Amino acid sequence: MLAQATHTAAALRRKHAPTWAEARQLAYHCAGPLPSSNASLAQAIGSTLTSAVTAPWNLPHYASSAMDGWAIHGSGTGNGTGPWKLTTAGPPLAAGEACVIATGGLVPAGATAILRKESGHVSGDGYLMLRDDAKAGETLPGRHIRPAGEEARAGDVLIPAGTLLNPAHIALAAVAGHDYVHIQRKPRVAVVLTGSEVVTSGEPAPGQVRDVFGPQLDAVITQLGGQPGGHVRIGDSFEEWMAALGGVPERTPRDVTITTGGTGKSGTDHFRNAISSLGGRLFVDEIAMRPGHPAVLAELPGGRFVIGLPGNPLAAMMALMTLGEPLLAALGHRPLQETVLMTSGADIDPDPGRTRLIPCTCVHDLALPASHTGPGMMRGLAWADGYMAVPPEGVVAGAPVPVLPLPWTNH
Repeated sequence: MLAQATHTAAALRRKHAPTWAEARQLAYHCAGPLPSSNASLAQAIGSTLTSAVTAPWNLPHYASSAMDGWAIHGSGTGNGTGPWKLTTAGPPLAAGEACVIATGGLVPAGATAILRKESGHVSGDGYLMLRDDAKAGETLPGRHIRPAGEEARAGDVLIPAGTLLNPAHIALAAVAGHDYVHIQRKPRVAVVLTGSEVVTSGEPAPGQVRDVFGPQLDAVITQLGGQPGGHVRIGDSFEEWMAALGGVPERTPRDVTITTGGTGKSGTDHFRNAISSLGGRLFVDEIAMRPGHPAVLAELPGGRFVIGLPGNPLAAMMALMTLGEPLLAALGHRPLQETVLMTSGADIDPDPGRTRLIPCTCVHDLALPASHTGPGMMRGLAWADGYMAVPPEGVVAGAPVPVLPLPWTNH
């Protein structure tokens, strides 16, 4: 009877818990985009532009030489072959005059063309002559002159809003004279690592476990579009939880806090009590999935979000993909990543009422479930490309199954 009652209670909890797909949608729609910010060009690389970058003036803003050589006025006295009298008097050039110019140099007033260095030579008496082997048309009007506005006209859109900025975009903005650009601010994400049994180095003693979150969560947060905001380690007391989650926002600015462990419902799990005592509310309280069902998503006063991850490593990572990826996408004004249907490479048994999240490797259209995928295992995830979201009714080999990539396989 006890076993039957326990099974019935578990079934009731799953009945009221959102499905995996519903939890992803809840995490995405509970938040809106953060406001844009003004960033220096170097800081903006890798961010999304929120206001178009335009050309404030013509690019280039002056007529320049496309070659090293001489600026010349007219065809000289020999029907396009020179000679031109070399001058250093400065512009404007008079008819039949020439002056030395370098690539990118300002074309002087009066110049009609640029004669390339390899197409001319200077005589002993200070005259420039066209070489006999020069290409035809070397002295035609406009030759080797890069006119003002050749790349863009004042007011042209150089980089549209919504662009994910790469180094070449930043170089273009610099060429146009911009020092700052408006970007979508990335959510700042702090991490609270819990558990008095966790050790950070060496071989753990019986009853202890190594910290698997501290060395890698910042990298995952970055790959999910967040900005790491630091770690704090606490024990298992309620007072420590309150201090970690209720820190003064002005001193420790953060948009999201991720916690590890403490999301069960035993007397030593303080996540929910701390959220309630701080005046927060729960958006997601458990999810009908395995592993990772004790995951929690909450909001504190002032709009700060808290994601509670289970303590088991694989369960925590699957919970982070389920709640953290959609939440950070919403805050960063990015679309929710959609699942892709692939062909299951194996039979996977039903798990009534729960979605099973299984790390997998992907070969063309085939998704092959990994081994070593218990809630506390990392070995299967370490070699996976993505994870399968197997529906409660299971899946047979050859049938379609939803798959999502892991964030590090997208970078």
